[in-house]
Amino acid sequence: MIQQMNKVKAFLCLAVPVLLIYGFNTKFGDLPPILKFLNPYDGFWQNAESIKIKPEQKIVLKNTNADVEIIFDDRMIPHVFASNDYDLYYAQGYVTAMHRLWQMDFQTRYAAGRLSEVVGKKAIELDRYQRRLGMVYGAENSLSGMMEDPTSKKMVLAYTAGINAYIHSLSQKDLPIEYKILDFKPEDWTPLKCALLLKQMSAVLAMGSDEFYMTNILNKFGPEVTANLFPDYPLKEDPIIPKGTTWDFEPLPVPLPPGTFNQMANSSIKTTRRVEGIGSNNWAVSGEKTQSGKPILANDPHLNLTLPSIWYQIQLHAPGVNVYGVSLPGAPGVIIGFNQRIAWGVTNVAADILDYYQIKFKDDSHKQYWYNNGWKNTSSRVEKIQIRGEQTLADTVVYTHHGPVVYFQKPDLSLAKPVPVGNALRWIAHDQSNELMTFYRLNRGANYADYRKALTFYTAPAQNFIFASADNDIAITANGKFPLKYKNQGKFILDGSDQQNDWQGWIPAAQNPTVKNPPRHFVSSANQSSTDPSYPYYINWEFAPYERGKRINDKLSMMKNITADSMRVMQSDAYGVFPENVLPTLLPLLDRGNLNATQKEAFQTVQKWNYHYNATEIAPGIFDLWMDQLNKLIWDDEFEVDKVPMRKPSRDRTVQMITKEPDAKWFDNVNTPEQETLKALANASFKFACDSLERKFGVIGKHWSWANVKRSHVPHLAAIPGFGSKTLMIGGSKSTINALSESNGPSWRMVVELGDTPKGHGVFPGGQSGNPGSPFYDNMINTWAEGKLYDLFLLKTVNDASVKPLTRLKISKK
Repeated sequence: MIQQMNKVKAFLCLAVPVLLIYGFNTKFGDLPPILKFLNPYDGFWQNAESIKIKPEQKIVLKNTNADVEIIFDDRMIPHVFASNDYDLYYAQGYVTAMHRLWQMDFQTRYAAGRLSEVVGKKAIELDRYQRRLGMVYGAENSLSGMMEDPTSKKMVLAYTAGINAYIHSLSQKDLPIEYKILDFKPEDWTPLKCALLLKQMSAVLAMGSDEFYMTNILNKFGPEVTANLFPDYPLKEDPIIPKGTTWDFEPLPVPLPPGTFNQMANSSIKTTRRVEGIGSNNWAVSGEKTQSGKPILANDPHLNLTLPSIWYQIQLHAPGVNVYGVSLPGAPGVIIGFNQRIAWGVTNVAADILDYYQIKFKDDSHKQYWYNNGWKNTSSRVEKIQIRGEQTLADTVVYTHHGPVVYFQKPDLSLAKPVPVGNALRWIAHDQSNELMTFYRLNRGANYADYRKALTFYTAPAQNFIFASADNDIAITANGKFPLKYKNQGKFILDGSDQQNDWQGWIPAAQNPTVKNPPRHFVSSANQSSTDPSYPYYINWEFAPYERGKRINDKLSMMKNITADSMRVMQSDAYGVFPENVLPTLLPLLDRGNLNATQKEAFQTVQKWNYHYNATEIAPGIFDLWMDQLNKLIWDDEFEVDKVPMRKPSRDRTVQMITKEPDAKWFDNVNTPEQETLKALANASFKFACDSLERKFGVIGKHWSWANVKRSHVPHLAAIPGFGSKTLMIGGSKSTINALSESNGPSWRMVVELGDTPKGHGVFPGGQSGNPGSPFYDNMINTWAEGKLYDLFLLKTVNDASVKPLTRLKISKK
């Protein structure tokens, strides 16, 4: 018995440590393997970085053709000097991976539908969604376009080789901390990942679609009401290409629509309404309006704010190119920036380059569908989704000539809610393209002709490319590969059996909306309508609200002797055209005798407001919540119907109704016996706003400040707690030039003064490093929050005295 007990004890003495070692070295749920994570030699301790950096470093990378020198300035921004294009992009890949490897990995895994490999089965539906949208399919087609051109092929292969050189240099202790938390290792980079990153940007900027909502609206209310509430051109607008611009071309014949519209209700679809958010500003002024007599260009693209930043600053110098700006980690070249002669920037066009087609299948096998009076064969693509700790999932996606049929049965996934069941997706991002050549040529451009040539290579996502040159030229082009459509083709779900609903070719690139050196001496965009109704082609029926564009154009029209600093200040402008438009109508409707003490004080605060969404102002928070609730009271009773997904009329149409149609029937709530009026709704929504703020923030006072209500911050890309920023007490709103909401806003601010020696200024809300343990992880956030810009140094040589290097890295072949 004693001997047997001793054996049990011996077994336990061996088994318990083994089990503990296994347990502490195994990932359970969201927890990292504890021992591996805490290991002082390989764990998270090794991710802490010191500000003390060696002044010079040298590495040997045998795949280069010649030596490369990289100067890192005091913000850890690399200035890459190479003697040929291959080494230039090889070095760009290497330094970008050195600072942003996990971000690059995560973003492309997300785009490819491969998160389940890392986090397990909880990401299956998200991965299926990405695959079923055709993200990998589109990336494969784009990659084939890149590889057909010898120049872009060299770019991609060099960039890929540079990333892999860095990956292969890593040991366990060197891995970014997110790898240790999630317990996985980086795999080799591939050219496909470069294409996937660009597809993801297309998804972010051009994946929105309202035809599901609009089809149900048409079915419920009929064509007359639909046309009235959802007009094809806004009632207030200040378009990107100035009104009255003449079109110096002979347009192609516009396709004819089918004889009748086949209404296709999708009453089982549950969708989410479109929310104003992602947008951008850019503008350029000619020398006639500047103090220097040379153009100035400004750009601030608005995207989801994250740490690490979506952008990576870099200078690229080689024979034939010397460019500074921001790149997308995972793609070669500079996306927004300037060189010795030109500067350029982008905003989103919001073109209608995505349509859903209702498909009539022959039977449940989905092998044939009715098209052009005959049965047409489908094809299929099997997406194999690897799942950590589970068996691989094989998901078959049916493809028609339009594109993939995204869902036959939809999962419980918020991203999938707007997708109509049984519909095929036609999306420009599925087509072969080579956007890299646009940026390759812009990076090396010297004049307006170079700019126009570069744009011909660009497909998607459609962007308003703004331009300025040392030759005193300014221009803007709503640019992309636009399908040639009949008017409103894609405003509603399309009948996939009628070939007249197919895209009928393309608008010629030379006929994309553009203007050069207009009489007003400036060009600008803020995602509003590309043109006035005189443009002969259909691009979309609805764009972003007009207020930001209106404010930009009003200010630029009045400004003289413009400097880079006045452009910087303008980027942080927080004046609201929206409250200017509606408050003179709404405030007199409030019944002050029926307001309590807090509501009366709130009324006086809003009444005195100068319409600026400044951080310390109290009025913006009251107004914002008031307008949100008023919008719900006006439209929810008709447009929030169970199992009939619809969107609401635009802000432009709502403002028109409030200010010009006080007796409109839409103010009445159809679900109550009373006859509601605009006055009743204005009072109820104002009281609701005040009461809600009082419950959340207490007595009206400094805690009601706009910054405290809005609570802007910069979260970590994967929402890892503690890796995001603090709450930033700053102003701005979605509808102001400083278009800042809770975690969406100016992801990069840039101002460039053209001339014999260009002067660049810029900042993004983050830092160059993706490592939370680095002093360069978030070191630029406060400067960004204060509306300030850093000087951007376009160095001419490796020994340029413009900057004092923090460190130098020499890449040697041997």
